[in-house]
Amino acid sequence: MIVRIMGEGQLKLADSHFVELNKLDDELLAELESGDEEGFRRTLGALLDAVRRFGEPLPDDALEPSELILPAPGAGLDEVKEMLSDDGLIPG
Repeated sequence: MIVRIMGEGQLKLADSHFVELNKLDDELLAELESGDEEGFRRTLGALLDAVRRFGEPLPDDALEPSELILPAPGAGLDEVKEMLSDDGLIPG
């Protein structure tokens, strides 16, 4: 799976990490819905850290289609709400 972190680039992740990333996505959605800014920031950071930890960066000149697009680390609640569909950041 190819994941793009806005403002950072693309990473290739094995599908075996989907369960852990989906759990973080579910937490992030709950925090968005409740307006929990502190929890949102913490969980977004954990989600981005997991993608960076599990992923292998693609070269800057690679233009692979991204299966997932994640917000930049400094993204706010409203900005991320605009990115979401009913399925969250990671399609279930």
